[in-house]
Amino acid sequence: MISFNNEKVSASVSDEQTESASSQKREERLRKFRELHFRRNEARKLNHKEVVEEDKRLKLPTNWEAKKARLEWELMTDEKKKECAAKGEDYDRVKLLEISAEDAERWERKKKKKNPDPGFSGYAEAQLRQYQRLTKQIKPDMDGYERQREQCGEDFHPTSNSLIHGTHVPSKEGIDRMVEDVEKQIEKRAKYSRRRAYNDDADIDYINERNAKFNKKAERFYGKYTAEIKQNLERGTAV
Repeated sequence: MISFNNEKVSASVSDEQTESASSQKREERLRKFRELHFRRNEARKLNHKEVVEEDKRLKLPTNWEAKKARLEWELMTDEKKKECAAKGEDYDRVKLLEISAEDAERWERKKKKKNPDPGFSGYAEAQLRQYQRLTKQIKPDMDGYERQREQCGEDFHPTSNSLIHGTHVPSKEGIDRMVEDVEKQIEKRAKYSRRRAYNDDADIDYINERNAKFNKKAERFYGKYTAEIKQNLERGTAV
């Protein structure tokens, strides 16, 4: 009887141990399942975030990164200028002190390579360079812009039905600026233009100075093609 009771107790103990082991395994599996579920949700959130960021980047302009870096650099430069102004220091001098000799030499080479001076190569190129030089000097006048916008009203943004030709009156400052620029151009042109020496032995094939300049240009470009014809005409043997 005692041995039967001992077997029954041992059997119940083994059953309890088996149930506890199975419950532990079940809890372990549930814990791993919850961890996997949590990781899946985290991965889904991260993927969605990356998709949204990529969509924003695709909608931005192609040179957005360069513009952003440029704006950050300008903000940093403005802050540095304010600090130097508060300390009573010269910003350009402080900036030069932070630049090494190697960087300065590299930037100088890059600057020369980027904007070389080819000299006069044609009137179209000279006109383009003049246009670029003048546009760089233009400074926007926001007060004048707002004042003109109030004066023009709806005609400030004209349409096909707007009649605003001849209604614009330039300001005195604009006229003075134009006169000053024209005078500078005349002064600069006078430095580079020199009157050529007159040759008494040269053939007179012109009627005035302007015609003489035209003939010289024609001779420079087409002289080698018309040399034989000119000689035949002078000898009187032209056919």
